[in-house]
Amino acid sequence: MARARTVLSINEIFYSIQGESTYAGKPCVFVRLAGCDLRCTWCDTAYAFNEGQRMSVDDVLQQVDRYGSPLVEVTGGEPLLQDDVYPLMERLLDSGRTVLLETGGQIDVSRVPGGVVKVLDVKCPASGESEKVEWSNIDRLGSRDQVKFVIQDRADYEFARDILTRHALDRRCAAVLFSPVHGVLDPKDLSAWILEDRLPVRLQLQIHKHIWGPDVRGV
Repeated sequence: MARARTVLSINEIFYSIQGESTYAGKPCVFVRLAGCDLRCTWCDTAYAFNEGQRMSVDDVLQQVDRYGSPLVEVTGGEPLLQDDVYPLMERLLDSGRTVLLETGGQIDVSRVPGGVVKVLDVKCPASGESEKVEWSNIDRLGSRDQVKFVIQDRADYEFARDILTRHALDRRCAAVLFSPVHGVLDPKDLSAWILEDRLPVRLQLQIHKHIWGPDVRGV
């Protein structure tokens, strides 16, 4: 039986060094889908809101194959807004790759294939989108998944610390990531708060921005 044709709106596909998560530093292919229903104040990929070209899943896989990387991240925008992202992730898993999904946390992740490593970005108050968090997603985290908090100020830190404690996130998933908004919150301050409270989290710096700069696309 012929495989049904699936089509996605793709912003960009590129090969770079993974800048975030516990996979930071590893070569990775990024598949960035277009479109997002959030407007975080610190968003660094606003160009993905509307810029995209239609590609079949077969075409996406063909481009990914060119790089020969065992690690692939599906990101956005918000990738879960597009229904055909699920067969894309299934096909990537079937090819034997490690697949990461970066999602904003506002959409139910129950349809995400079990083999995918979910990186769930829980929005803090300074993002302007903290009211849209789908809290039931925390119950859907697996032992390989990761939770990320992008932190702009002390209020964001206290929000993230409270969520971490209330939901025992460090026992639910592989890592809890506290990431300062690049160029806004000094990592030294965030480090001091983490150490003072002895939090079981990982400080995350976006290393791609330190390598190539904060405004360079395709890295």
